[in-house]
Amino acid sequence: MAKKSGSRGKEQEPMKLFYIFYNQERWDNWVNSLQESSFEPSDGGDEMPEGYRTLYNFGLDITLEVLKIIRLYQNQRFSKQEALERLVQVEQIVMCDAPAGQLGEMIESLQLSMLVLFAGCKQFLSGEFEGDIKTLVKDGRAAVETDMEKSLGIAASIAAHVINGATCCAKYIKDDIEQPNLFDEWLIEIETMAEAISSLKNFDEEPGETD
Repeated sequence: MAKKSGSRGKEQEPMKLFYIFYNQERWDNWVNSLQESSFEPSDGGDEMPEGYRTLYNFGLDITLEVLKIIRLYQNQRFSKQEALERLVQVEQIVMCDAPAGQLGEMIESLQLSMLVLFAGCKQFLSGEFEGDIKTLVKDGRAAVETDMEKSLGIAASIAAHVINGATCCAKYIKDDIEQPNLFDEWLIEIETMAEAISSLKNFDEEPGETD
């Protein structure tokens, strides 16, 4: 455990300057990369087309950067209000108007999956999440076709549980489903969040610390 800094209680404040948070330039760079990528499969190959790999990495980059904000809150670098303000700033960038055409369709699909990332982080910060994950998954699937807002709220609760240390959602993701519904897409994003959280376990170490 790190030693307390004594009377200089704000000594940790400059740590925030070491972090480069998600910004408009980063979003624009990813959009440009996506625009330049091909979504056509390679001849005779089973490899995922470049465009879909770029789209996946685009979403992963957003997920990691948003969860770094939550990690800083968990490590008491940010107050709840500071974390929420940072979260909203990133959300405003990500949930912008998508361009027309195929590129816009790809970005809109990404934005739909990111809804649960932002909603889940907000629920975690509020502390208002309850329920058994198995039951929540069942209820969310039942609601998605008739009440998307309710289904998103349920998915956000699952995401908040995961941020708080619960395990989800690989066993609830149906590998054989040809056209996953929106709730399934949110479960996939929550599983990505779980993997990202694990990868961030050493994030926000003190300067000079090593593994």
